[in-house]
Amino acid sequence: MLTRRSLLLGLAALGAAGCSAGGTTTQQVLGDLPTTPPPPDTKLSISIRTTLKQLEASGELGKLPFQVSDWPNIQAGPDVIQAFRARSVDLGSNAGIPPIQAQATRLQTKIVAVGERDQPLYTYATKPGSPIKSLGDFKGKKIAFSQGQAQGVVVLRTLKELGLKTGDVELVPLTSNQFLTAVQAGQVDVAVLAEPQLTKYLGQYPDATAIKMNSVDLLTVLWAPVEVLNDPAKLAAIKAFIPFWARGTVWTYENPDKWVDHYYVKDQNVSKADGDRIVQSTPPLTFPTNWDRAIAWEQETADLLAEGGFVEKFDVTGLFDRRFEKVAAEAVDAKYRSRT
Repeated sequence: MLTRRSLLLGLAALGAAGCSAGGTTTQQVLGDLPTTPPPPDTKLSISIRTTLKQLEASGELGKLPFQVSDWPNIQAGPDVIQAFRARSVDLGSNAGIPPIQAQATRLQTKIVAVGERDQPLYTYATKPGSPIKSLGDFKGKKIAFSQGQAQGVVVLRTLKELGLKTGDVELVPLTSNQFLTAVQAGQVDVAVLAEPQLTKYLGQYPDATAIKMNSVDLLTVLWAPVEVLNDPAKLAAIKAFIPFWARGTVWTYENPDKWVDHYYVKDQNVSKADGDRIVQSTPPLTFPTNWDRAIAWEQETADLLAEGGFVEKFDVTGLFDRRFEKVAAEAVDAKYRSRT
């Protein structure tokens, strides 16, 4: 069972590791954004495989004005944090919760780009034969919970929506890739699932129930360690990369069949039907020209984690490097910009 003590002890250990790796709680980014391209021999390690495949498929990869030394396939927030700490990754893409976790472990990072998604991305699934039929039945139940990932955010926001505290349910600590097995085996009563797992699970277990959630995982962010942003050449490279990321994302919305074939079928080895299902069930990102809403949402998330005893309460404003505020939005057509 997830306890305040175990979580705080874990965070303390990670925090100590962060300090030993040079992390501090006062490090700040320096100077203005560069107005010139990065030196062509600048190298970044970017752990955003989807962008790599988008740029391949759209023919944009060769236009990057710097070198990518590596595109490591590191996606989960806790793994990206460890890669940042090891200085093996310069730039990552995650939901809003990993930067909060990084702050809790004293690893100094900044959000440099923001995408917003206004519709739920996930669905709750019950264990086979469960009597749970609605969100109102969650009290007292075992819920799969990943503290450092987006799937944890939606659980906390659902509990708040229901007027429940974390102590009113049993949060079972798992990583999101363990959720399916856990709910299949009845280790938990409820787990957060996405496509194509959800449809396959319900097909295999017709006595399980899908329960729509109202909670939105609003943010997709690009983020980087502060020490990377304090390197002038890498700072310029990150600024140059953000428009490629935004335009690559938009390209998938305008070319869904090509995207499914290039990424899901040929790279991820899933069927075309599953790839289509993933694309159709994933609400599109839009890119805000103003980050006030994103910051407010991130603060609410951090406050929920603090209320549950998972992190210390803090002001999230410092997580956002607002020098980059308009870079992504200005790279895409107006219809892909968030309303502010």
